[in-house]
Amino acid sequence: MNQSALLRPDWTPATVALMVLGFMVFWPLGLAMLAYIIFGERLRNFKKDANGAADGFFAACRGRGRSFRGFGGPGYGSGNVAFDEWREAELNRIEEERRKLDEMREDFDAYMRELRMAKDREEFERFMRERRSGNGGNVPDVSRA
Repeated sequence: MNQSALLRPDWTPATVALMVLGFMVFWPLGLAMLAYIIFGERLRNFKKDANGAADGFFAACRGRGRSFRGFGGPGYGSGNVAFDEWREAELNRIEEERRKLDEMREDFDAYMRELRMAKDREEFERFMRERRSGNGGNVPDVSRA
């Protein structure tokens, strides 16, 4: 007897024993085993059907030569060519705006990094000047900042 025949979703002595043991150890385990015994074969068929449907769906989206953007994306047509063209143009315009905003954000981040580096450099140079001027090992007054 192979392993798959031992735990098939059916009322076999092994599955009943595992269900009873599951209820004795921790009741959700027994409940899960009961659900497997009752619905196991249906779940296997459901998984096969769902995977087949998803494979067909994504193959159809790839077959159109466009990227998939969800249910409102270019992979789906509304049936109205004018609307589909307008929607595609708007999506492209929004993508271009997003790209511009991302570039501006990167430029601003670089500017802020330069400002922080300049401020840090100035503070370090001020510290070194105060240290050389005879302040010695004393800590400068930070309340001025």
